[in-house]
Amino acid sequence: MNDDLAALTASIESTNRMLQQVLAAVVKAQSAPRSTHALFVDAGYLYAAAGRLVVGTEDRRAFELDTEGVIAALIDRAAQLFQDSRLLRVYWYDGARRRIHTAEQQAIAELPDVKVRLGNLNANNQQKGVDGLIRSDLEALARHRAITDAALLGGDEDLVPAVEAAQEYGARVHLWGVEAPDGRNQAEPLLWEVDSQRTLDVQFLKPYVSRRVTVAHEAGAVRPTWEDVRFVGAQIAARWLAERGPEPMDALLAEQPYLPGSDDQSLLVQAEGLLGYSLRGQSDLRRALRDGFWERLRAQR
Repeated sequence: MNDDLAALTASIESTNRMLQQVLAAVVKAQSAPRSTHALFVDAGYLYAAAGRLVVGTEDRRAFELDTEGVIAALIDRAAQLFQDSRLLRVYWYDGARRRIHTAEQQAIAELPDVKVRLGNLNANNQQKGVDGLIRSDLEALARHRAITDAALLGGDEDLVPAVEAAQEYGARVHLWGVEAPDGRNQAEPLLWEVDSQRTLDVQFLKPYVSRRVTVAHEAGAVRPTWEDVRFVGAQIAARWLAERGPEPMDALLAEQPYLPGSDDQSLLVQAEGLLGYSLRGQSDLRRALRDGFWERLRAQR
């Protein structure tokens, strides 16, 4: 009897120790500060640098940037770099006459986890006030401990005060740049101040930058309808599901409406092959393609 009681007592004590260890681990996990990152994108820099790299011009009128696709790719890249960290949001800085959103800027503002901040455009189409907005946001978020890491996509020397202000409050600032065909497209003082540097190369950006479709090109090809492209997106989703199965689908749906960069590129290439028509520079059709893809996956849940 005494042996049984002793064994029971030992078992209870062992269980209590295990519970105490589990409780301590839970308390530690809850008290540990969670990492949070945000992306700060100088759209003027991105357009100019990406246009020059991919199509050889900085003139926005000469090419299209698939902003929804590139934002999703940037979010995906940040998730890879800042593991165990949550995304606060993407800040998209651009210029507009009298700070009135263009149709494109309105579409960007409607994307989840994206906040559009507008500076002014002067008579020469130059941005004014954007650097001040970036500094204000970076400093405020760092001061209130809302972020631990900031990925800053830009190149202007005027961003140095923004970097210094965020760092003074303990945030780490990581500078992202676009590969330059020759020389540099980011100021050296900015490179000196940041905590790390990353470069987006031509392979990363090429799927999202294309020359605007000319009238002559459109006349030589039959443009598919919205429904045609949407149907092709659903076809590709069915093929994707057959190849990968339900578990990867659930993981992908958890991240909608953002597709990882590699999946988004694959979707575009497959769709163009099935349609026999280039979707580069066709932002409305690319949106239809993604809509069809997501709708088919959701229907399979």
